[in-house]
Amino acid sequence: MTATSALSLPRTTATAARVLRQLRHDPRTIALMILVPCVMLLLLRYVFDGSARTFDTIGASLLGIFPLITMFLVTSIATLRERTSGTLERLLAMPLGKGDLIAGYALAFGAVAVVQSALATGLAVWFLDLDVVGSPWLLLLVALLDALLGTALGLFVSAFAASEFQAVQFMPAVIFPQLLLCGLFTPRDAMHPVLEAVSDALPMSYAVDGMNEVLHHADLTTAFLRDITVVAAVALLVLTLGAATLKRRSA
Repeated sequence: MTATSALSLPRTTATAARVLRQLRHDPRTIALMILVPCVMLLLLRYVFDGSARTFDTIGASLLGIFPLITMFLVTSIATLRERTSGTLERLLAMPLGKGDLIAGYALAFGAVAVVQSALATGLAVWFLDLDVVGSPWLLLLVALLDALLGTALGLFVSAFAASEFQAVQFMPAVIFPQLLLCGLFTPRDAMHPVLEAVSDALPMSYAVDGMNEVLHHADLTTAFLRDITVVAAVALLVLTLGAATLKRRSA
């Protein structure tokens, strides 16, 4: 029996439920996804204990970056494990389309991302006193989109790794350049023009810009809407490419 090509809500939700059941039996992975961003924000706050303004400057940016990184790591390794174990091959031999599979994974990890982003945002704003001019709900929205982007990138790169170690090795190639060029360490317009042009093409740059828009503006701005649109569009594009790569190992 071949996999169907039409996207089906029942098949997608069934896939998401299966992934969530597996995660429930892996407390270390749950801790990595949900608690590590909170711990890192807490640590960062007290690293800059004598300079609260510094934490206000970079805390919002890292509120988006930490979920992206953790979701990238967990998703790439978890998906690769199913690729190499033959689970994906068996699933695609059933009436389950590639779109159903990718959408199910995205839905499952997206549910975890909601919890992760809500905890990290609540911790930063109401416990660590992150000074935000805009609505904390907008901050949560950007954090959630960043986590979903990390999930999409993790699903995509898992197609090109032969082992979990190789999946981790993709982090310097995919995440670190974005981290250096996203504007966290220096304004992007102060970079070399070539690097600034490169940063304009990287989704993490828009994630950081979106956080900064909420940090400094009380109302919705055109720049903020542009930033979240770019992050969401890139996540959707990468998920689509991820579905295309399933044939690589699981046809």
